[in-house]
Amino acid sequence: MPKVSAKRQLTLPANQCRSAGIEPGDECRSFVAKGRITLVRQQPGSAWGCLAHLRADETVSDDQSLQEAIERKRGYTP
Repeated sequence: MPKVSAKRQLTLPANQCRSAGIEPGDECRSFVAKGRITLVRQQPGSAWGCLAHLRADETVSDDQSLQEAIERKRGYTP
């Protein structure tokens, strides 16, 4: 059974990695739900196109966008 190191690192059993298709150097994502951690191997290119439907508003600068987001977070709406 894997143990958590002082650096909060785990060594996963080789047979589980093989079953999940996890190889050395792969990037993984972790999620917590109902007190359980799920580890998922990141598929190369899996995020490709997930935001393709969004278009930037070229009339708004990055600074303006940031300022508006900060104001929304603080509850201020002009």
